Amino acid sequence: MAFRCQRDSYAREFTTTVVSCSPAELQTEGSNGKKEVLSGFHVVLEDTLLFPEGGGQPDDRGTINDISVLRVTRRGAQADHFTQTPLAPGTEVQVRVDWERRFDHMQQHSGQHLITAVADHLFGLKTTSWELGRVRSVIELDSPSVTVEQVAAIEQSVNEKIRSRLPVIVQELSLDDPEVEQVRGRGLPDDHAGPVRVVTIESIDANMCCGTHVSNLSDLQVIKILGVEKGKKNKTNLAFLAGNRVLKWLERSHGTEKALTALLKCGAEEHAEAVRKLQNSTKLLQKNNLNLLRDLAVHVAHSLRNSPDWGGVVTLHRKEGDSEFMNIIANEIGSEETLLFLTVGDEKGAGLFLLAGPAEAVETLGPRVAEVLEGKGAGKKGRFQGKATRMSRRAEVRALLQDYISTQSAEE
Repeated sequence: MAFRCQRDSYAREFTTTVVSCSPAELQTEGSNGKKEVLSGFHVVLEDTLLFPEGGGQPDDRGTINDISVLRVTRRGAQADHFTQTPLAPGTEVQVRVDWERRFDHMQQHSGQHLITAVADHLFGLKTTSWELGRVRSVIELDSPSVTVEQVAAIEQSVNEKIRSRLPVIVQELSLDDPEVEQVRGRGLPDDHAGPVRVVTIESIDANMCCGTHVSNLSDLQVIKILGVEKGKKNKTNLAFLAGNRVLKWLERSHGTEKALTALLKCGAEEHAEAVRKLQNSTKLLQKNNLNLLRDLAVHVAHSLRNSPDWGGVVTLHRKEGDSEFMNIIANEIGSEETLLFLTVGDEKGAGLFLLAGPAEAVETLGPRVAEVLEGKGAGKKGRFQGKATRMSRRAEVRALLQDYISTQSAEE
């Protein structure tokens, strides 16, 4: 059975009757990324304007008597509409489709048919599967590689055919019709019943398909192939946008271009060179800063070593620095009797720490230091270092180290 959405993909609302309504559950992804289970109902209608997921195309969204439909799935010859409000069997209802979502899916699906047919015709590149994504769609081609020249030729050809305003015709053929043998397709579902639905792009392609499509290629407006990337098992994935998605992509790209022009103080054609120069300048500055930081670390190490407070427990905190900065200090000092506790980062937030000194003491105290600072780390050969989230507890660490030194001195 072909649903109303398949017989007339452009219909936006119609009236039908509720056949059944039964309790159901729907697993969804919540705002926090975790799975959630919603309780509701599966509503079956005499006919439906809302496309159930299938053929690589996601399901429609819409309403039944202004009640939101959260999912539509096919079950044999019928469609289950998941709602959170029951609808009594026998009730006449008004069904409306989310047209923006529907038309987007029509453009992407018909665009896929067109690209698939052209890629096969021009270069013998067969489509093995496809996915209609939220942002972009991907066609899997049965080839280990596709050249830049092939991509350009495919894009040029599909857009020429869009400008030729070729009609897209939907037919229903009986399973034993000889024409079915000439139609491209990857087979019918196991629970398929009734006639075979064939979508034909005039003079280009004929394909078995259950999805919703435009009636003329001109409704695709334009297709942009974003590029290709290596797929699974010697396949190549081709990513594309069709119709309104291309316009939205252009709008985003234009906004980015304007922002870069304002920041870089140059025209769009000079953006890449300007960024390259900035990257080179940044690398040079980073190199100079690293050399200065190393020199500073050596100076700090000598200052600590020559300080009258040297011995027992020595601590140092700097907002600027990294693990290398702390290790240079520890290397320069090279003390095996003093406990050296170094930290860098936000004084009250997160940062890095290093504990150096006698191997036995560091092995004992390292994990306890990490625990106090609410961080984690690892160590060997007289050093324990890691990341911390509570630098504000450095004083507690110092007290812990002092207690350890005092205990050791008393025992001796």
